[in-house]
Amino acid sequence: MSIDIDPLSDAAGLTVTDHIENTQFEVYTDRSVEPVATPEDAHYFPVDASVTVETGTIEIPRVAVVETRSGDGTLLTRGDSYAMPAGTYHVGINPVPTKLYVTFASPFSVSTTERTTRIELDAPAEVTLGFRSLHQVPAGTIQTPTDPESLMDAVSLLGSALQTTSPERSFPTLRGHPPLIEPDDELRVPDRVEPLDSGVQIVVPPEYRYLYPVVSLAYYFAADVVPGDAPRIEGDGWIHSLEPEFERRTAEALRQAFHFDCLARTEGFYPVDLHERETTDIALDWGRLYDLPLAERLGEYLAVPFERVEPELPQWTLTTDVRPDPENVEMIPFIAGELSIVRSPETVTPATGNEGGGVGFFRGARAEPAPLGPEEFVRGAADTEPTRGADASAERGAVPADADFVRPEPVDTVEHAWVGAGVPLDANKATLDAYHRRLEVGSVEQSRISVLVVCNDEQMREEGEVADLYGLRDMVQFDIEVRHDLTREEMRETLQSDVDFLHYIGHVDDRGMQCTDEYLDLTAEDLDVGVSAFLLNACQSYQQGEALIHRGSRGGIVTLSDVANSPATQLGRIIARLMNSGFNLRTALHVAKRELITGHQYIVVGDGGTTVCHSRSGSAVVVDLKNHDSDGWGFSVNIYPNGPYGLGSLTTPNIDSARSNYYVPAQACASGVKKDELTDFLNLEVLPIFLDGELGWSDEISID
Repeated sequence: MSIDIDPLSDAAGLTVTDHIENTQFEVYTDRSVEPVATPEDAHYFPVDASVTVETGTIEIPRVAVVETRSGDGTLLTRGDSYAMPAGTYHVGINPVPTKLYVTFASPFSVSTTERTTRIELDAPAEVTLGFRSLHQVPAGTIQTPTDPESLMDAVSLLGSALQTTSPERSFPTLRGHPPLIEPDDELRVPDRVEPLDSGVQIVVPPEYRYLYPVVSLAYYFAADVVPGDAPRIEGDGWIHSLEPEFERRTAEALRQAFHFDCLARTEGFYPVDLHERETTDIALDWGRLYDLPLAERLGEYLAVPFERVEPELPQWTLTTDVRPDPENVEMIPFIAGELSIVRSPETVTPATGNEGGGVGFFRGARAEPAPLGPEEFVRGAADTEPTRGADASAERGAVPADADFVRPEPVDTVEHAWVGAGVPLDANKATLDAYHRRLEVGSVEQSRISVLVVCNDEQMREEGEVADLYGLRDMVQFDIEVRHDLTREEMRETLQSDVDFLHYIGHVDDRGMQCTDEYLDLTAEDLDVGVSAFLLNACQSYQQGEALIHRGSRGGIVTLSDVANSPATQLGRIIARLMNSGFNLRTALHVAKRELITGHQYIVVGDGGTTVCHSRSGSAVVVDLKNHDSDGWGFSVNIYPNGPYGLGSLTTPNIDSARSNYYVPAQACASGVKKDELTDFLNLEVLPIFLDGELGWSDEISID
């Protein structure tokens, strides 16, 4: 079983451990309980595990929204403070690390404090709790020839994973992971992969540069992809051209349709007051649109000029560049599953190692590297005298001479991934083996999160203090270890261990990681790697980090050039806090780059969606505060999709000035926020805060 439910040893309640997602949380009761396994069909929604206990209260240590349905599933109300009369109820609580459903027959009330959500029954009764892992796996693998026209048949089956063709598929839990794709001599489709007849057709020329950019559309629209001359989307009686500027028009169709689905779904099972619907100035009959078949609904969506919709749209999260080569076909399901905007560049601009004094310093028009202080040194090889001062980058090359660096075109999204040959500047180098590890399911020995900090240089001990930043959570149990001056054999054993996150501080060069006796080359064929995710905070660690991905890791952050010690230390501390707060690798590095120009010396390798743990609120949250005056603070909060809380999740900022329902990704803004209200919000969770443009943390900054 993927979920274990056990009585708490030191309090009244239950510990819920999801072995697939590596999460654990606690549910409190008003008395000691002994859970009794009960049938999963006791719940309105599907669950993986179900138990019954006798209690008068159910409490979780986070602020959540409680959704109440009647015995037949009709939605009655949702919120964080209300009371219900006698009856039989199906109650859902969100967000929590797994889906949590509660069934009982009793009057009850819902209340919240700054840190808890509580359901209180009028009298103790039998309460059945159901839990469903947020993990999603493909239904099977499609085998297919890889020429573009043959591949269209496989891409046409991506939408088979959708659990509905209604607007509710904009919820991440109702989309499902697309089936995998594997090259073969002929098309073979597993029995469990059954096409959906959505009535939508995508017509593109049979070329990779046209096929790759429509894979997210094919998945989300459950569309048939067929060959033709003029790129277009077709339904019964309507045609939407994807020309001119094919890739731009494709991205616009995805963003527009997804946005309108999020508005229309408020007419269905989740009739919430949605901020984006309240602020839209487009007069559409959402109730009628909700009831239409997908193809008819999509035709009416796309009939609205994109220019009218664009000002309302949130910043999309991810763009993926996929080189138009047949060896990239196996990445298609993962890219589509993330609803990424896709480009397929036929040509790419090379970037040389001596450009701008080091590839890691590119940022806008800046042409020179950040100068080093007189006592600064770079994290180069430690068997030479550490280079100090402004001439450091001149004495050591910024990148290996044979590195094939490429400069992708800029993107308008928060995150950027690259699939294909070359080392991309300012983009996640995504790899197939890393994405496959996202799907691996197996039992775990423990439910605690293990973090290992390794510092192999005495001059860098200051960054080793990041160990204090991991584990600052009240809902996640961490095992944190700090080790210094490891030998080659000790480092080999460390990399083989089952560690969730490795934070390495030291020296790396083309010989590998420097240890106290000699170097450990991570590209060696006999190296076994058990570490799940990592930060290699050392000079030019790309090659060694990529080797970790190929040998067993899922994702990591590496450097493309020499890094000066002080900014590297600062970046290491930022990444530590963000990973501890539940951010994924890509979003964590995005936030770090806002604070540090030297953050552009780093990229993500492997699966950029990798997290160490889930955030308290589910999504990744970044707050901006500015213009403090007599009227109060200017406040905005950016909410990014993260892990199971993907595109389309509902979210509600717990601050009265911006307390509306939003869909993720979202930006909630308010002005004139008073000190007491802001203090209450910042006390809910440790969050990154940009105060007048400078990064701080909600548990450290003063807003007096």
